[in-house]
Amino acid sequence: MTRTVAVVGAGAAGLVVARELLREGLDVAVFEKSARTGGTWAYNPRADADPLGSDPASPGAVHGSLYASLRTNLPRELMGFSDFPMTGRVFAGDARAFPGHREVLAFLDAFAEESGVLERVRLRAEVLRVAPLGGHGERWAVAWRGEDGEVAEEVFDAVVVCNGHWTVPQVAKIRGIDNWKGNQMHSHNYRVPEPFRDQNVVVVGMGASGMDIALEISHVAKEVHIASRYSEDRLGKVELHNNIWMHREVDCIQDDGKIRFSEGSAVAADIILYCTGYYYHFPFLDLDGLTVDDNRVGPLYKHIFPPKYAPNLSFVGLPMKTIIFQSVELESKWVAAVLSGRATLPSEEDMMAAVREHYRHMEEAGRPKRHTHVILPNWEEHMNWLADQVGEPRLEAWRLEMLEKAVRCALSLDERYRDRWEQEDNSGTSALKHSLGSKL
Repeated sequence: MTRTVAVVGAGAAGLVVARELLREGLDVAVFEKSARTGGTWAYNPRADADPLGSDPASPGAVHGSLYASLRTNLPRELMGFSDFPMTGRVFAGDARAFPGHREVLAFLDAFAEESGVLERVRLRAEVLRVAPLGGHGERWAVAWRGEDGEVAEEVFDAVVVCNGHWTVPQVAKIRGIDNWKGNQMHSHNYRVPEPFRDQNVVVVGMGASGMDIALEISHVAKEVHIASRYSEDRLGKVELHNNIWMHREVDCIQDDGKIRFSEGSAVAADIILYCTGYYYHFPFLDLDGLTVDDNRVGPLYKHIFPPKYAPNLSFVGLPMKTIIFQSVELESKWVAAVLSGRATLPSEEDMMAAVREHYRHMEEAGRPKRHTHVILPNWEEHMNWLADQVGEPRLEAWRLEMLEKAVRCALSLDERYRDRWEQEDNSGTSALKHSLGSKL
């Protein structure tokens, strides 16, 4: 009898998981609460009524966090799937090396259609509850609400969670924030720069999107002050821009309402824009033995399988700061191989031992708990390990070099790096030229 699998979410991870499950001969149902596939890549010009997005369960809460001008921070060569590349094809008229979000969405639409996954997707089907039947999840009850408002429950042999993690804003706690009289917003609700015209803005956080947004705002704002704990080597005025300053993290809001940074400077500002990331959030999971603590989802073996419920519960797409589309494809191949019986997992005890070892290594390296699923700087080791599990080729040297260069460029504060990319020699090595041939 064919095993049945519920996939929660029809973004990039959910689509590629479904494709791999179908390839292994499993019966798949994909639940997507919105009206289309694409997940976070489906742009929504509407923002939450609450600029901090503090209640993701509120009526009318917005799922997407894209801003209008968003472009990928990885080039096309690193954005596709192994047998469905973005390179060499144009999906929505945007042939740039770093395409905009509409091109990526069109790519995912084409992938869903051509892979046969689209017909397995139930749109406007919101998963309300996922619960194990039996102590270790031998089978799973999935309750979901359809477009008509009716709630149904079905039983599946396995569940793969792919609901993304770019929806529930994480807002930094600032000492003295009660003294703050200005506005606050999380980048989840940022769409266009115009509301920041002639404003003094403090941007908290220096991730890739935070840098992009700060640079875009600088064209209309009076001043932009970027606060980050990782800015020690470039404090002060930014040479490339006439109205951007770098600071250490925010220390507090002073009694006079100014924002003081930990290096000692203070500025008056009109708005604080938090580009401080997102929480992992699984409101539909109803089970014991899995927690989200300081953004550590655990325990999870290799970020995917909770030992207690493996292999019939898994998570795809949790790792961050890696070659994300290739990563979710490898994760998906492994999950599908395990569920079909073509691959096996270690015992529950051995998986738990591996999880504890991972946590121990993090502590020894001084890495905070919230970085549990941050793969950098071990992306090569992690992706090669996944590839080995399913007999896929290991990460080519040119991909690693291209990824490392893209990360450096994204943090350079040069807002034209994406367009300069195509005019420069990005080969790095002759191996890169040989691997890509005429694709570059």
